[in-house]
Amino acid sequence: MKEKIDAFDYAELINKTLKRPGLLLNTNGDKFNSMVIGWGHMGTLWNLPTFVVYVRRSRYTKPQLDKTGEFTISVPMDGKISPEVMKACGSQSGRDIDKAQFFTLEEPETNGVPGVREYPLTLECKVLYSQEQVVENIPADIRKKFYEWGGDEGSEHTAYVGLITDAYIIK
Repeated sequence: MKEKIDAFDYAELINKTLKRPGLLLNTNGDKFNSMVIGWGHMGTLWNLPTFVVYVRRSRYTKPQLDKTGEFTISVPMDGKISPEVMKACGSQSGRDIDKAQFFTLEEPETNGVPGVREYPLTLECKVLYSQEQVVENIPADIRKKFYEWGGDEGSEHTAYVGLITDAYIIK
């Protein structure tokens, strides 16, 4: 069962959890994949409810998003992701492991990406727009801290603006 919600009623919880990091960005291109994110924001763009995620070019999540143009955001109601999930979805690639094994997946309502029962606040999103970063346009101190740390080819992010097509809490 799903309790429909207004996502903006939960903005404080979502933003506090995002700072930990502690939200899951889920995709379902070739297979279900989930990654922990600590960058993103919810808001209104073009008079539409949106959630923006940022994904490095080198991540398995990027071709998944590019293929389907859909994602879900899963939020723990207590604001915490388990250490096991943090390790698997925060430092291991979906190219190498099956991340679905860590979750009870819930059928989506408006897209093809399942929610996660263990992290029940769910935003289903459809990509409206994406834009690759121009690293040279980022302030030097931020660029040095987040992009010039040596060795990760493809460290730039792509911003994906997702239309929130549904929001609910899995019961």
